[in-house]
Amino acid sequence: MKKSLLILGAFITMSTATCFAAPLNNLDNEQTAVGLSGDTFYIEHKFGDRFTLGYQSIDRDYYGDMKDIYGQYQFTNNLRGIVGNRDFDYSDSSVYLGLGLNGSLAPQLDGYASFLAGDEFKELQVGAGYKLARNLDLNVTYSNFMPDHGKDKDEFAVGATFKF
Repeated sequence: MKKSLLILGAFITMSTATCFAAPLNNLDNEQTAVGLSGDTFYIEHKFGDRFTLGYQSIDRDYYGDMKDIYGQYQFTNNLRGIVGNRDFDYSDSSVYLGLGLNGSLAPQLDGYASFLAGDEFKELQVGAGYKLARNLDLNVTYSNFMPDHGKDKDEFAVGATFKF
């Protein structure tokens, strides 16, 4: 059932054409994650049972550096609401809203999909994280950044997340 919901969520996310450079991490209460994925650095911390606060820095080539501050609220074990603010090099900032869906695909392998939409962009991400050790994940992601003005950017990335 969980796999079916994850696959359905990924298809819905792709069909709505609206993501998030940092993977959706499964964190324990008061746990922190630091990671690199392609052109992105991120750090996030889970406060309590349901709320995670994070920061990410993304280099989008000709769009310049983007810096996000975001929060994730965990509605269920597999569904999260995302709200954040992205500062662009080339203009002001953009508030965005989104949803994230994650679940187990196999032992040690979690899949995730997320989408964000702001007043200047939309973004889609689909990926998987493989647990290499208790506190280290290997991530593979596909993301599509769709600015309202300019050319879309597709990217496949491999990264790692360290949890402590």
